[in-house]
Amino acid sequence: MDTTEPAPIIGSQYQAGDIAWTLTCTALVWLMIPGIGYFYSGMARSKNALSLIMLSCCSVAVVSVQWFLFGYSLAFSKTGSKMIGNFENAFFRGILDEASVGSAKIPDIVFMIYQCMFAALTPALAIGAAAERGRIVPTLVFIFLWTTFVYDFIACWTWSANGWSFVMGGLDFAGGTPVHISSGGAALAYAIVLGRRAGDRKDFRPHSMSNVVIGTCFLWFGWFGFNGGSALSANLRGAMACVVTNLAASVGGLTWVLLDYRHERKLSVLGFCSGAVAGLVAITPGSGYVSPASSVAIGFLGSCACNLAVLLKHRLKYDDAFDVFAVHGVGGIVGNILTGIFAQKWVAALDGVTVIAGGWLDGNWIQVPYQIADSAAGLAWSFGVTFLILVIMNKIPGLALRVGADHEHRGLDLAELGEMAYGHLDEKNVNISGVDHSMEIGRPGSGSQSINSVNEVKIGSVDTLGRQKPNTATATA
Repeated sequence: MDTTEPAPIIGSQYQAGDIAWTLTCTALVWLMIPGIGYFYSGMARSKNALSLIMLSCCSVAVVSVQWFLFGYSLAFSKTGSKMIGNFENAFFRGILDEASVGSAKIPDIVFMIYQCMFAALTPALAIGAAAERGRIVPTLVFIFLWTTFVYDFIACWTWSANGWSFVMGGLDFAGGTPVHISSGGAALAYAIVLGRRAGDRKDFRPHSMSNVVIGTCFLWFGWFGFNGGSALSANLRGAMACVVTNLAASVGGLTWVLLDYRHERKLSVLGFCSGAVAGLVAITPGSGYVSPASSVAIGFLGSCACNLAVLLKHRLKYDDAFDVFAVHGVGGIVGNILTGIFAQKWVAALDGVTVIAGGWLDGNWIQVPYQIADSAAGLAWSFGVTFLILVIMNKIPGLALRVGADHEHRGLDLAELGEMAYGHLDEKNVNISGVDHSMEIGRPGSGSQSINSVNEVKIGSVDTLGRQKPNTATATA
């Protein structure tokens, strides 16, 4: 009679609920990436809309391969240094059922795929600054290099147990520095190196607010997994992170709308979407450390700061197409600092494990300097290394960053992809005088019913698509 005991099931030491929650949040964060594509495509001209959705989806593919080769090992190997990991877990060697570096409650393989989505999302945010003029193939090469030399470094020092910021005592629950400040700094460098878009600034108007709203909904929905999932366990701390995330986004959206209302006396849909994202960005580093009341303040202050930061590109003359630095860079910095003020010990302790000294509300006055040091280091590293990568790439034959003038005039969808976001639009309509007329209200094929459609909002002598209004005589003729 065989009395041999059956071998234990691999991974049986973990709670199935914790694994299920983290894998669900992995899918939610993945959904944010095409959400970025739709958000950006709506704010672009229609002749460039498809290229932005394509780049966001390609970011998942490129980073997933990099993560398999060595990215995860560089960021999270358990024997890494204060700055960067090593190749111990390259090709996912040793990644299975051991307790993860992020939490002893889930295995390595679950933590690895969850963090892969963060790594894929971050460059998708940054490349928005290059919209409508950046070549696609060099952008994909940039994503691979940037993830290796920027994201992996910052993720290591922020979240790895050996990282200098983690050891110092910096608080960053879900990516204020690795995701938002790093993408903001990279976007600023990209915008400076590429230069301004060709054409009249009046032409650079959103072509589809529907896409912007859809993208915002994907982002807001996915952010529950982004912040709530960073608890890496199905517990009260994760639930609190979801609560404060939703509150900050709500307050941020309403705040931005009211700030813009004073200019035009209209409730801006774009303003609400921008404010909601600003609130989400600002709450990210503190989502596992702050109370609901504090999240209201963070959403309000983050939205105000980002709204003001949008003016920087006009004063400093750089063309950050979708205000990535203003929303993600500035929002991340503000969120980091406010985390140092509002972080509380009792919130962190909701998972039954985490012990922190808290922030200013708990009398820990050194926390804000820690947060400033982490923010400054992240911004400086991201901007400096990104700038260097782009300058070097631009000198390599075949990797020139910017499209030619004719391709920029034609639009990246046709010039780089050979396809368009809207199949019923003809190329001639998209390229008249370099202005995207394809979605003008009242033109044949535009989908509008009348030249007097209420959807055509006119400002001064220029309509919402940047086209000069014809005078009466010309119109009559």
